[in-house]
Amino acid sequence: MNLSILIPLLNEEESLNELYAWIIKVMQTHNYTYEIIFLDDGSTDSSWHCIEKFAHENPHVKGIRFMKNFGKSQALHAGFAKAQGDVIITMDADLQDSPEEIPGLYDMITNGNFDLVSGWKKKRYDSVMAKNLPSKLFNWAARKTSGVYLNDFNCGLKAYKNVVVKNVEVSGEMHRYIPVLAKNAGFNKIGEKVVQHQARKYGESKFGMSRFINGFLDLITIWFLSRYGKRPMHFFGAAGVLMFIIGFVSTGLIIGIKLYRLYAGFHPMLVTENPLFYIALTTMIIGTQLFLAGFLGEIILRTKSNEGRYKVASELNFL
Repeated sequence: MNLSILIPLLNEEESLNELYAWIIKVMQTHNYTYEIIFLDDGSTDSSWHCIEKFAHENPHVKGIRFMKNFGKSQALHAGFAKAQGDVIITMDADLQDSPEEIPGLYDMITNGNFDLVSGWKKKRYDSVMAKNLPSKLFNWAARKTSGVYLNDFNCGLKAYKNVVVKNVEVSGEMHRYIPVLAKNAGFNKIGEKVVQHQARKYGESKFGMSRFINGFLDLITIWFLSRYGKRPMHFFGAAGVLMFIIGFVSTGLIIGIKLYRLYAGFHPMLVTENPLFYIALTTMIIGTQLFLAGFLGEIILRTKSNEGRYKVASELNFL
């Protein structure tokens, strides 16, 4: 099978018929063998009824429906697990991603030998202050932190080799950072393609300004996990050692000052009157807490279970 097209969605009933017809037209024009997997993330409108209709008419259409809204990352995780195509394309359901870009992305994976190709919406039709400027700042920070030099991490239109999606773990809200996850998994040939961005035709965006705050927090998380996810004690232990060194040096200075004042005949200062006492006490406590955090991280890492992060209510056309 040439292509698996994954479409996560939440309450997009107005755009689904148009999107489906557009994708089918592209598939037939290029004679691709394909599957379309709609990932319904707990829609409360008639989106699932539309998907059921598509699946009844076309055996290449498949669907996964969550019991409630678990998030885009969880939807993609479920889709990646089911995808069978040689190339996996992800795209949003709001018609802002053009299916006409699929052949170009497919060609870059198959003939350009890229592991992953990310779309770049160079010309956007979003609000400048609400989306464009925060997005530029976010992408700059992501490039500097991750070492993956993409211009548009947030673009939902991406293409992957099948082996890539089977070896990345997408959780939380990490869908923005799949290229970083792929790089950390050893897939280094990551490309970018300028794609057409279309103004939203129906409904409203499901993501508010909070996505940028969450995005920056996730960026810190993925930075930490990429370096210390398998060895948390190396991070917390090193910080704990630094705190202990500061504490021991402060304690040594306290003792040295005390002995010097006694030897020189000065009035002996109480230990608690020396500011260094509080520095030593605080750093010793912090150091102990950091060591405990490292130990707990190691224990959790070795005993964690892989229980499901989402619940599937229905599936369509999967064997």
